[in-house]
Amino acid sequence: MEITMDRKELDRLVALEHGDPHAILGVHPAKDADGAPVLVFRAMHPDAVRAELVFDGQKKRHEMRRIHDGGIFEVQLPASKVNDRYRYVHCFHFADGNTWERRDPYRFLPTLGEMDLYFAGEGRHWRMFEKMGAQVVSIDGISGVSFAVWAPNARRVSVIGDSNRWDGRLCPMRRMGSSGIWELFIPDIGEGELYKYEIKTPEGNLQYKLDPFAFHAQLRPETAGIVWCRGKYAWADEKWVEARPKRNWLQEPVAVYEVHLGSWMRSPDSPEQFLGYRDMAPKLVAHCQRYGFNFVEFMPLAEHPFDGSWGYQVTGYFAPTSRFGNPDDFKYMVDLLHQAGIGVIVDWVPAHFPKDDHGLRRFDGTALYEHEDPRLGEHKDWGTLIFNYGRNEVRNFLITNALFWVDEYHVDGLRVDAVASMLYLDYSRNEGEWLPNKFGGRENLEAIEFLRQLNEEIHGQFPGAFTIAEESTSFPAVSRPTYVGGLGFTFKWNMGWMNDTLEYYAKDPVYRSYHHNDLTFSMVYAYTENFMLPISHDEVVHGKGSLLARMPGDDWTKFANYRVFLSYMWTHPGKKLLFMGCEFAQGREWSYERSLDWHEAGEGRRGGIERLLEDLGRLYHAEDALWRYDHEPRGFTWIDCNDAHSCVLSFIRWGDHGEHLVVACNFTPVPRYGYRIGVPWPCFYEEVLNSDSELYGGSNIGNGGGVWAENWAMHGHYHSLPLTLPPLSCVVLKPRKAQ
Repeated sequence: MEITMDRKELDRLVALEHGDPHAILGVHPAKDADGAPVLVFRAMHPDAVRAELVFDGQKKRHEMRRIHDGGIFEVQLPASKVNDRYRYVHCFHFADGNTWERRDPYRFLPTLGEMDLYFAGEGRHWRMFEKMGAQVVSIDGISGVSFAVWAPNARRVSVIGDSNRWDGRLCPMRRMGSSGIWELFIPDIGEGELYKYEIKTPEGNLQYKLDPFAFHAQLRPETAGIVWCRGKYAWADEKWVEARPKRNWLQEPVAVYEVHLGSWMRSPDSPEQFLGYRDMAPKLVAHCQRYGFNFVEFMPLAEHPFDGSWGYQVTGYFAPTSRFGNPDDFKYMVDLLHQAGIGVIVDWVPAHFPKDDHGLRRFDGTALYEHEDPRLGEHKDWGTLIFNYGRNEVRNFLITNALFWVDEYHVDGLRVDAVASMLYLDYSRNEGEWLPNKFGGRENLEAIEFLRQLNEEIHGQFPGAFTIAEESTSFPAVSRPTYVGGLGFTFKWNMGWMNDTLEYYAKDPVYRSYHHNDLTFSMVYAYTENFMLPISHDEVVHGKGSLLARMPGDDWTKFANYRVFLSYMWTHPGKKLLFMGCEFAQGREWSYERSLDWHEAGEGRRGGIERLLEDLGRLYHAEDALWRYDHEPRGFTWIDCNDAHSCVLSFIRWGDHGEHLVVACNFTPVPRYGYRIGVPWPCFYEEVLNSDSELYGGSNIGNGGGVWAENWAMHGHYHSLPLTLPPLSCVVLKPRKAQ
């Protein structure tokens, strides 16, 4: 029987330069010399000396003829004698006497359809995570894994892994037309399989890459993907997820506990070992409930190779880090938090990615996910690369990934890292180190459009889910809808408030009267965005010391400052975020390499800080005046913001139906007696919180439970309160109208 294939095609396949191995391998209909229909079966193994074809349920073995010295074998059988389903295996024989049987991966149709390729090319396939990567599927009753990866400039892509002894010659993939996607279904493998992609670059070099869509990956320093079946976990958070679309978080309490899981808590017996997702979950639930945190924000949990990046240099965008367990273990943590009424926010990093060889960098040998020109494509400060937001497939990858975390892991919010670096082409660059946009400006127009599209898709597909921008510039309308020209984020971190407030608190009280505007300035721009007040990990690292260490004075003064700081933060307009360890005033600066200093918790004045935060949490959730109108002018009015000499601020937080709280803060260690402030109602004002209470470690100066308003007009009100303001304190009062 003559060779049925063009010799050049066979040569290309053996050289692993063929973009469509399925066109040669597998089973193909043909006709024999008499015109009768036959089926041609071909297989390849470069090291085999013989090959046989064996049909399921049959003992007969059909000897395959070697048609190329590179290890291509063929047999032709009458079509009438072959079962329609073509279930068969190839048996390869080797010179050492060993054999290897495998079901033919080249007899299956593509797992991506034309519409998949079309929408992927347009950058609008938001369910790509159901097609790309390693999908555990069954085709024609045969279970296996379908692989798909985007590498448009590669000369060849192969799946390598445990099943083929990491030999790139054995499972070359097919190129799906002009899409740049390569695809292959490998039968009889499943969950737990280790794999990578072997990619032949345009220059002919081989490189070994982690699957960009890998759902699970090895623990560093290993870099392989792990096949994972996504649909196994049985969720029990239906009540939370079904209620989420009805939530308007702008008008609800949001108190966020920011957590770095690798250093939140470790085993006392093995402090060098991480606790797992499942071990930490019930502890985290109880801890958040104690302080009234109704959200947890995790610093990035996507897979990353370097612990010291804290997760902000991602290589596995679809894989929760294996440091703490597998993907279902992370689902368990989210599930348990949701069942306890605690939402989940995940830090998400679309601004940059690392240069690790197994990651996205020059993925197919070219600048695929990044820009070729370093003036557009490199963050020199961080040693990372910038995504090319102008490329459809890159935008699709990132937006699909964002939607994946909400869909697959039920997360409620994404805090988008380093937004400022995305918005400006000259971010942290000197003259000559950046390229202007097409209009000659410094704005990154492609990134701006990407962020708008991201927020539209998140809010459109998952009502009740939200996004938070970490953005430190004056870029307008970051948290305004895209239909009015905004970027579309739900919230924006108020970095100005954070910097000004911490700068003020770091000063000795004797100098604070000269810096009073540091505290009042935040209300000048308070309603330009939907702000969240962040005291994040960035404020307790890199030599800044802990939050407690930044307070001036002796030990008593430091803790008094700490108490008034937390109280002021919890009563100021804006949602709240507090980094772990700050709830018990940890003394040391945070380090990702060790657990929080839990031995300090409950000690002396630290116990007072904890009790204060517990009471602040209860007050915050109980009083809608502290959150209902955070982002509207009707939720706040100054009583007196001008008493710089006394370093006192007083204001009203308004809720529904005129209900309100009066807040007065004394930022000096000098008690103020008979300090009068105007109030709107002629009634008794109960002292519902006093940060100087002895319960919190204070001096216990106060107002004896409350003060009656007097008919003494002041500050634009017909009535006023003669208050005692304790040293370095915050006093909160609530009107009690006669029944």
